[in-house]
Amino acid sequence: MDTFFQQLSTDIEDFVLARDWQQFHSPKNLSMALSVEAAELVEHFQWLTPDQSEDLSGDQCQAVGEELADILIYTLMVALRLEIDLEHATVNKMKQNRDKYPVEKSRGIAAKYDEL
Repeated sequence: MDTFFQQLSTDIEDFVLARDWQQFHSPKNLSMALSVEAAELVEHFQWLTPDQSEDLSGDQCQAVGEELADILIYTLMVALRLEIDLEHATVNKMKQNRDKYPVEKSRGIAAKYDEL
């Protein structure tokens, strides 16, 4: 059975191929587009206090969700273009994070791993 990422990747590939857009989707261009989408996400929080950022309206949450979806789509597009198994890469990265940030050293501390 296909995973969510596999099905979404297929949908994205079909969408791009139907429009003949793959010619514009170099890893460089996709990474730049991903960066733009991340900046658009940040704009929704730019002038909010931390408390305000926790209490978004329904419309604000919908807009943030759309930006997160764009980020996910571009992330998958980069992975597809470079033939990266994103699920495998994510599992490996979480293992690295667990090793870098052991609970006994990092719990409740907002410090980088080399400062623990």
